[in-house]
Amino acid sequence: MFFWIYDLPTPTLALLFAALFVGITWAGIIFISPILKFWVKRQEGINDIVGYALGAFGVFYGLLLGLLAVSSYENSSELEGIVSSEAAALAGLWRDVDNYPEPTRTSLQDKLRTYSENIIDGEWPAQRKGKMDTKGVQLATQFQRELCQFKPADVSEQILHAETMRAFNHMVEFRSKRIQNTNSGIPGVMWWVVMVGACINTLIIMFFRVRFDIHLVIGGLLSLVVGSLIFLVAALDYPFRGEVSIGPDRIRVIYNALMKKSPEAAAIPAVPEPVPAKP
Repeated sequence: MFFWIYDLPTPTLALLFAALFVGITWAGIIFISPILKFWVKRQEGINDIVGYALGAFGVFYGLLLGLLAVSSYENSSELEGIVSSEAAALAGLWRDVDNYPEPTRTSLQDKLRTYSENIIDGEWPAQRKGKMDTKGVQLATQFQRELCQFKPADVSEQILHAETMRAFNHMVEFRSKRIQNTNSGIPGVMWWVVMVGACINTLIIMFFRVRFDIHLVIGGLLSLVVGSLIFLVAALDYPFRGEVSIGPDRIRVIYNALMKKSPEAAAIPAVPEPVPAKP
């Protein structure tokens, strides 16, 4: 798979696919079609034969492209749901930590804030390149260690601590699913079948015996449709790559709404909780 295509803007990528398929078809009509016409010039009704062949081939090839497009869309939708669940689990974990006593609350919130910032600014850019940012694992481990060191003082803190651990485990579960699907996409062997099918489609178009300008128009339109479908499949494939991809928007919303420090709040020093006087 040519992953460099996901570094291109979506309109540029669409034009690239259209120009590639239409250009190859037109080049074949100009240079190869005269040879094929000379070869089949004695065959009567060649256009009817080619039309039947193109129609039968189009059914199977179109079905393949349609199934691939649906599969890519469903995969993207499923991963988008995982990211939404991860963001919801992150929000729930933050609210649970907000009920811890000081200084544990501030320490855990700072670590969770740093972890969320790393997801947005560190993990996601790496994900779009098909790589894994190891810093996120380290930050999650640091948060887990401090959380496990907390000793509840009463029953209410025991319940809170148990719910916080459960929320943390849910967040880690959704995070793991997201990381594991960083490079999930259509297998390479299926892309080979798609490309071979596109070549066969172009070759069949070259067999038509019609006026040159009409041949160019019909061949260009058919190739444009095929190129557009393949562009659609490629754009939806690998949901974390390219402009048509899943972004950290949901996690950014949670971060801005709950975790981000305002300039005013950052300027005000934290007030320690009052310590009860000893009798």
